[in-house]
Amino acid sequence: MGRPFTLTSSYVHFLAVVRYLFSMPYRQLEGFARALGNIVGIPSGGYTGLRRRILELDVPPYADLIGSNEPMTIALDYTGVKVHKSGGWMEHVHSKKKRYIKVHFAVNVETKEVVTMDVTTDAAHDSQVAERLFNGAEAKGKVTKVLDDGAYDTTWLYDVLHHKGIDAVIKPKKNSILNTRSEARRYEVNLYRNLGHEGWAEVKGYGRRRSVETA
Repeated sequence: MGRPFTLTSSYVHFLAVVRYLFSMPYRQLEGFARALGNIVGIPSGGYTGLRRRILELDVPPYADLIGSNEPMTIALDYTGVKVHKSGGWMEHVHSKKKRYIKVHFAVNVETKEVVTMDVTTDAAHDSQVAERLFNGAEAKGKVTKVLDDGAYDTTWLYDVLHHKGIDAVIKPKKNSILNTRSEARRYEVNLYRNLGHEGWAEVKGYGRRRSVETA
């Protein structure tokens, strides 16, 4: 009978894209692959095999980044992802906090590309992950400026950025005080108070941070 036919990785990758774009269950994907195979003469494979092959795909997330030697401005943010279905029941019955994971992003505000990411539990504070994101972004290019919201407004983070020679554009918290050891942070808080949010955002180019929220 000969050796069994093996679907190529590129074809499995294509089927994976179809599945995720159209939220297609694996059994429905099997039917799609069978119909496509009848047209172009490619064996379809069963849904269990397709599922296994798709889950085994090793997709490099940064392979198609636009290479550039230009100075890079990045913005940081995160999104929460629920990891199990029992959270709502646990919260209702046992008054326990619903758990989720955080996916943290660093986005190049010019190209709108995600240049690095990290995954943590919901217990991790945003500023704690920031240095790892900076290091990951710097592996892709020279970072000269970072745009962050109030979650990253800490003296420690200003010190890290100052040490790296990165310009920190971080929205001060409402209760931020001028009595802080970081000169850069004192300047930013004072400027924010004097100009107000709109004036400060225009002067510092903070509006470009929308790139990470879109991502």
